Amino acid sequence: MNTRKTGTGKGRTTTGRGAKPGGSKPASRTGKPATRGGKPTPRTEQSDSPKSSTPKPRSTAEGSSKPHFKPKVRKGDPLPTFNEDDIRLNKYLSNAGVCSRREADVLIQTGVVSVNGEIITELGYKIKKGDKVQYDGETINAEIKRYVLLNKPKGFITTMDDPLGRKTVMSLIFNACKERIYPVGRLDRDTTGLLLFTNDGDMAKKLTHPRYEATKIYHVETDKPVQAEHLELLMRGIELEDGRIQADKAEYVKDGKSSREVGIEIHSGKNRIVRRMFEKLGYEVVKLDRVQFASLTKKDLPRGYYRHLTEKEVHFLKMTK
Repeated sequence: MNTRKTGTGKGRTTTGRGAKPGGSKPASRTGKPATRGGKPTPRTEQSDSPKSSTPKPRSTAEGSSKPHFKPKVRKGDPLPTFNEDDIRLNKYLSNAGVCSRREADVLIQTGVVSVNGEIITELGYKIKKGDKVQYDGETINAEIKRYVLLNKPKGFITTMDDPLGRKTVMSLIFNACKERIYPVGRLDRDTTGLLLFTNDGDMAKKLTHPRYEATKIYHVETDKPVQAEHLELLMRGIELEDGRIQADKAEYVKDGKSSREVGIEIHSGKNRIVRRMFEKLGYEVVKLDRVQFASLTKKDLPRGYYRHLTEKEVHFLKMTK
């Protein structure tokens, strides 16, 4: 190791001010060293490597605390922000299914609603968690209604649990909310696209009942080109084993790569209805994606992710005839 003499001792290494690493000659300077408070600012030790003075990041094997993998991101947006412990009385009654908020205001003013044994007639009155709400002498238990929209990926079955241990859609939305929510309708294992979950039984019944004609639009890809006359036949109606069925619309996908890609609009909720319709005409469906359900679309919702419906979307679904 090279050494040089200093004014106070011998054998010091050449890492002091004005010395080059690995040499005995003082480093050349173009000006005075920076000072702080009248004293020279100490210089940091330089690396023995002449290639670069920028230190390279160390791997975890070298003792670095930073991992090389990206942290896992929750697949879904957070719950809507609101104070569940402070809710308007009319909204509480509406969530319980007693009536609408406007009708709840009328009930409150007539004096038939009480909180903790005290009759409330004040509009805008707010209750807290644990308050006992009674309407016409009966205790009301209101669960907050949740509405979660999932863009289902392939390989998941639409069921609450599976005795065979297969992946279910519930594993994709298990942390969406603390309330127990259920899928509205079904998508088979190999079908992707929109699937709604809720604990609002009335809405679920409405959206799955054929009378309300909740529209569903599918992007279909078949094993061979679809003939134009078959699209017309789908709209006129075909006979299946469980009755006659017809599509509201059936046309080639505008941006599709070939005539194997078809868009079909239908309001029936029968099991595997789209696949069975094409099978009846001699086609095998190789890809099936539900791109619209009622008034809901896949906009800004990546595959495998979920989001909570907005209040406006919920209101629109309730208004659907």
